[in-house]
Amino acid sequence: MQPREFIGSAQVPGGEELTLYRRGGDYMIVLDRNELMSSRMSGSEEALANYTLERLRGRKQPHLLIGGYGMGFTLRAALKGMGKDGQATLAELVPEIIEWARGPMAELAAGCLDDPRVRLVQADVADVIADGRSTYDAILLDVDNGPDGLVRQANDRLYSRQGIHSAIGALRPGGILAIWSAGPDPAFAQRLSRAGLLVDEIVVRARSNGKGPRHIIWFATKR
Repeated sequence: MQPREFIGSAQVPGGEELTLYRRGGDYMIVLDRNELMSSRMSGSEEALANYTLERLRGRKQPHLLIGGYGMGFTLRAALKGMGKDGQATLAELVPEIIEWARGPMAELAAGCLDDPRVRLVQADVADVIADGRSTYDAILLDVDNGPDGLVRQANDRLYSRQGIHSAIGALRPGGILAIWSAGPDPAFAQRLSRAGLLVDEIVVRARSNGKGPRHIIWFATKR
């Protein structure tokens, strides 16, 4: 097996250090000893966008807020599925993530950040949500390992009762709050329901070929 090649590191504001490695043609972003994401595993991140758009079918100009670029799998899937009149606002807190996408991982990014339908905001997605009022047809969150602050403790506020109600306020009627997680969290699913959202929890595979670890996505619809 080829050794990992160090590409760069980034300090998450108020959180941990992320490290980008390359092994052959594959990239991985690592937190401590945890591989947070890999270019080999795109299936569940793509599903986050694809299943959201399925639930928004019929909306001619959907506006999606995507929290966290990662390796761009969710953004690229959204652009592919939303049509020419859709819009994606991408909130990314860590500037190096975007620098990596435009630099060593430019081939993987495939120009998605320069798509005219994309508005890039360098900010905490929680702040972008708080500034919105009936703005988005869907809010897609993949900023941590799930509804807890592994990468950054402040991410917890996204999944709190207050954070959920903030997202509800930023959604249009019938809008969707879609949240990716590495594993199940019954307490969080119940929190979504208690906020008055219609909750659908699905299991998806990490790899696009239907293999790999099982991940969870919650789709919580504003009534």
